Amino acid sequence: MSKIGIIGGSGLYKIDGLEIIKQLKVKTPFGEPSDKFTLGRLEGKEVVFLPRHGVGHRIPPSQINYRANIFAMKKLGAQRVISVTACGSLKEGLKPLDFVVVDQFVDRTNHGRDTTFFDRGMVAHIVFSHPVCPQLSASIYAAGKELNLNMHKGGTYLNMEGPQFSTLAESKLYRSWGMDVIGMTNMAEARLCREAEICYSTLACITDYDCWHPDQSSVTLEMVMSNLQKNIDNAKKLICQVVKGLGSQRTCSCGDALKFAIVTDKKLIPSKTKKDLGIIIGKYLE
Repeated sequence: MSKIGIIGGSGLYKIDGLEIIKQLKVKTPFGEPSDKFTLGRLEGKEVVFLPRHGVGHRIPPSQINYRANIFAMKKLGAQRVISVTACGSLKEGLKPLDFVVVDQFVDRTNHGRDTTFFDRGMVAHIVFSHPVCPQLSASIYAAGKELNLNMHKGGTYLNMEGPQFSTLAESKLYRSWGMDVIGMTNMAEARLCREAEICYSTLACITDYDCWHPDQSSVTLEMVMSNLQKNIDNAKKLICQVVKGLGSQRTCSCGDALKFAIVTDKKLIPSKTKKDLGIIIGKYLE
């Protein structure tokens, strides 16, 4: 049976109401995931939960093993992934404690994060013009509105490197580009989920105005964590509401993302790559 994956960002290390069945380490061809995965039931649905930074927030954004995290989600049977992330706002109308259901990304990382499964003797080019699942995103937005939360439908997430916050010049530059929110993690997840044919959507929890706002000339960890704790309870309620309403079948195109994407001659794909990526590409090699 397909499961619903949940990736918890800063402050979200467990989910209230989750009936834990087991916790386990998952081996992947790409190394160790961020932490153990928690398998359980939430609102009658099978759920797989992973804290992105590890329990206790041990792993900085640049050192997260995104490939291992998403590969393990696929291995454990997750067909949908809801990614909860703390972020800064780049627009006046997107206030701290609001939620944004992001629908676009711009990558400004510079450490060469591993954001593809296809770099070991084979090539695949996925369509990525619309990087989140429209159906899953719509479900998240609707669930938030049902709970009377301050929800915003759509927005562009600027993925910076970190772990430092922006300079004022950078913040002003991103605003001039029309970016909506800024964070450090979600672009890699979105890319890898599309390659793994997993539905993906980001729930961005606004903690601050970055550093551009005249009333908040600098972002402090104290400010971020204070707002994060206020938002986290609502985020947990929203997750429960989303999971409760999701149907068992997907009717979007995410599950066929690789159908026309693999360009390498099947006969030339290394046997180890075929084995390692079997759960992702196996159906296209038959």
